[in-house]
Amino acid sequence: MGKLFYFHNEIIVYPPKNVELLTARDYNIEGLEGGTMAQPNLIFILIDDLGRQDLGIYGSTFYETPNLDRFASEGMLFTNAYAACPVCSPTRASLMSGQYPARVGVTNWIGTQGYGGCHPNKGQVIDAPYIDHLPLEVTNLPTTLSEAGYQTWHVGKWHLGDEPYYPKKQGFDVNIGGCHFGHPPYGYFSPYNLPGFENGPDGEYLTDRLTSEAINLINQRDPEKPFYLNLSYYSVHNPIDAPEEDIQYFKEKAHKLGLDLKNPFMQGEYFPSMHKRHLRILRRIIQSNPYYAAMVFALDRNIGKLLDHLESSDLVNDTIVIFYSDNGGLATSEGSPTSNLPLSEGKGWMYEGGTREPLMIRWPGHIEPKSQCDVPVITPDFFPTLVELAGGKMPENQVCDGESLVKLFHGETELERDAIFWHYPHYGNQGGCPAAAIRMGRYKLIRFFHNDNEELYDLERDISEESDLSALIPEIRQELSKRLDRWINEINAIKPTPNPEYDGYNDDNGHRIANPISKFDLETPVGILLHDMKAKAILDEYIDYANKYQLWAIRGCIDHTLDQLESFFGDRLPEIKRRLAELNS
Repeated sequence: MGKLFYFHNEIIVYPPKNVELLTARDYNIEGLEGGTMAQPNLIFILIDDLGRQDLGIYGSTFYETPNLDRFASEGMLFTNAYAACPVCSPTRASLMSGQYPARVGVTNWIGTQGYGGCHPNKGQVIDAPYIDHLPLEVTNLPTTLSEAGYQTWHVGKWHLGDEPYYPKKQGFDVNIGGCHFGHPPYGYFSPYNLPGFENGPDGEYLTDRLTSEAINLINQRDPEKPFYLNLSYYSVHNPIDAPEEDIQYFKEKAHKLGLDLKNPFMQGEYFPSMHKRHLRILRRIIQSNPYYAAMVFALDRNIGKLLDHLESSDLVNDTIVIFYSDNGGLATSEGSPTSNLPLSEGKGWMYEGGTREPLMIRWPGHIEPKSQCDVPVITPDFFPTLVELAGGKMPENQVCDGESLVKLFHGETELERDAIFWHYPHYGNQGGCPAAAIRMGRYKLIRFFHNDNEELYDLERDISEESDLSALIPEIRQELSKRLDRWINEINAIKPTPNPEYDGYNDDNGHRIANPISKFDLETPVGILLHDMKAKAILDEYIDYANKYQLWAIRGCIDHTLDQLESFFGDRLPEIKRRLAELNS
């Protein structure tokens, strides 16, 4: 396993000097018992692929998130919040069900079987099978809140199955923009061509549009009933794009800081999965991509617009707002647009960069401003939390793996459970290997299925997971390993199987497989960003608009090689290769 060690300490400052993080204080939440309190409105803001370190409040100094930083100061900031999985669909299934992904059966991002025929993925082991939808027989969160008297609305990304598994079949009264796509396949500017979603005017930005749709729903609500809004932005998932004025602003900022003169990448080992073993993992070690920064900035601006609307509509004191991300930032593949340092790795990996998330909760009058919670929490906790806040009843005859977080709002520092768990029996497209993990207190154990190796980390002393303690404190490793085994057996988690076709990473002649022509061949400090834009211009000559999504927006986010796109470009490929080779030179 390749590990990124934290040696660029000049690029991360945490916590920011200008942010005051206070310890949560004891205070009372009145009216929760006995149902005497009016039901609060619930807004759950879920971001796609946003890393914990992408926000100013968590330490970013290049990206700018003034609205989210202010939002954090108005409520509770969680320092040990986790996604249930290092990729998107399982985390979303966990949110809707209150169960770990392995119990639901959704353990990988949905739709993999249709992407290049490379899944189930193979390396030393073969990916475990999984279901491609959120089962209708699961009593889900919107259904439970609807039974408690809530209007239920979904806006944005769904990615939990094709029809008949869309949001309105899963308990939501309204669905705007939710479909089987995990990203906007035609880009973030209209026409979007998302199923069941009307295109806006040419050039309309999708993040702006989803915010407007959410605000319209709030304005058109039944004022006699509380509402639950599941606002799930497609941002900041690939393709990386944003309004041009925001991009230009961060280009100038990168230049002023000298970041455009630094090589932001570190080339690593070959991918462990067989279909990508000709490619090397490319780790971003500096947050400097102006396109990604602009995307985060636009997202922050829109959330500020939503929060301002709650204020102007006199709803702010009656509305609980939760901000969260579905997995870690994309730091090791598909252009590696962000860095998660000091967290190790990112999306698709079982390390902290893949699962530790930003989480902020605001409830004026009930949650102390500038409070901080250090208790480890995880995705299935939101189901019982929201149901308790709504005064609803948990589903009968259905296991809930989460624990309500309400007690943490008024200063308690412990939950009843002894551990939290992960099970991702797949090769991540980003370089991670199939693994399971457990965190108990300060310690985290990761078990890799391809070699049964276990790594142990003390997260209080080693947030970067640099020092494997499995040999130094074997008694703790053994305790956590046994506890992980019990959990895996309890939920009947499916494991990968050995791959009899695995033949290592050499070609038939015993020679190491070399990288084909790609943007990763560049060595110059400023070359990658410039190359991306010039390469995009070249490729745009050879494709029509409808197919641009297949290139994953080369503005900093493509790991496909031209050889992989041979069937797409056909006879035009030699000319494209020649021109790109000239560009590389």
